[in-house]
Amino acid sequence: MSSGPHIHSHDSSRRIMLDVIIALLPASVAAVVLFGEDALWLILVCVAAAVLSEFLFNLIAKRKQSVGDLSAVVTGLLLALNLSANVPLWQAALGSVFAIVLVKCVFGGIGHNFANPAITARVFLLLSFSSLTSGFIAPRGVDAFSGATPLALLAEGKTGELPSLLQMFLGQRGGAIGETCILALLIGFAYLLIRKVISWQTPVIFMGTVFVLSLVFGGFTVAVYELLAGGLVLGAVFMATDYTTTPITASGRMLFALGCGLITFVIRWFFTLPEGVSYSILCMNLMAPWLERWTRRKPLGGV
Repeated sequence: MSSGPHIHSHDSSRRIMLDVIIALLPASVAAVVLFGEDALWLILVCVAAAVLSEFLFNLIAKRKQSVGDLSAVVTGLLLALNLSANVPLWQAALGSVFAIVLVKCVFGGIGHNFANPAITARVFLLLSFSSLTSGFIAPRGVDAFSGATPLALLAEGKTGELPSLLQMFLGQRGGAIGETCILALLIGFAYLLIRKVISWQTPVIFMGTVFVLSLVFGGFTVAVYELLAGGLVLGAVFMATDYTTTPITASGRMLFALGCGLITFVIRWFFTLPEGVSYSILCMNLMAPWLERWTRRKPLGGV
């Protein structure tokens, strides 16, 4: 059977993917404005490599072409927004190929992948190339914070060097090209809610868990920076809400979000890695089948 939605849905997979692309446009435009043509080339290369990989895989495997559902475009775009503008383009392209071929197509295509392809590819690149962890470049016109993200500054206790909260909100700080401008991400979040593509529970519980735990351990100011810094908003809104790799039950999705928030907090506070969003979502993707099983309801009269 093909992946959902099926007969009674008014939205096709293509329509849903198109909505996600539209929701990602503000963050993409902000990335180009903040980081210049390097961000534009990164986005173009990731999307092109993802689409071409799926086309060639289907051609070689003699499968029906599926590039028209736009899921490859979404994967390439999400991967690009999770990378720094200084990542070599060939590494970005390799990440897209990894996401599409090994995470998505080998397992049967859209609706069958065990984990979010973009997240898995980012983790693969993080573990494979030091260029992704050796520092992020700062947006144009922001020299004071180049080479150090707010999360790195928090981990080192250099709170006096942190950008202002307004700079954090508008994206004037170091980080991946799609994670810095919180305003753009919230615009996309609002669009997805209005279109009813996602529900608010998963992003809010994910971000709320990180905020509350950071509030307890570090105080209000630190908690706000933890909320705005890194890829928390990008991951909570656009990747922790993936239909295929998250539980289908409402309570299962809440537990999924809670687990993502808890793992993110633990990695940020107690590990040597400053960021934990990608790892947390990947870990909970692997837990999704068990969360579904534990939270599914029995039909009335069922055994």
